[in-house]
Amino acid sequence: MNAHGKSDARLGSLLVALQFVLLAWLAFKGVAGLLLARLPIDAVIAAGVSVALGLWALSANRLGNFNIRPSPRVGGRLIEHGPYQWIRHPMYTSLLLAGIAAARLAGDLETWLVLAGLAAVLVTKARVEERAMTERHPSYRDYQQRTSRFVPGLY
Repeated sequence: MNAHGKSDARLGSLLVALQFVLLAWLAFKGVAGLLLARLPIDAVIAAGVSVALGLWALSANRLGNFNIRPSPRVGGRLIEHGPYQWIRHPMYTSLLLAGIAAARLAGDLETWLVLAGLAAVLVTKARVEERAMTERHPSYRDYQQRTSRFVPGLY
């Protein structure tokens, strides 16, 4: 592994750790909001879409083909069907939707700031992953031109 690859591996490990800490915070605050009987309809919709998108992404990209770290698995395939035909990182989008639901349930600025931190982590993680995917899969650049990163047609 070259120096650039080692640097990306260290950064990837840090990003995964931050991702889990921020997700745990959001889950805690979301559950606390539920216990206070907060249940805004937009939180329910965001949570439902999050679960549906996450399950759809998992059905399109089977276990063993993806990695929690932002580096492709050795022998992994580039998936371009299911939600991947429109967005390159549907699991990250699913996590952000779950975070939106949690922030709505919590109802405080602090949780929205934690969600913004999670978004920054996932954008950085996506950039690191995309650099590695471009090296591993020659057709990835063309795939990037046809798809959005997180939100179809927007970003």
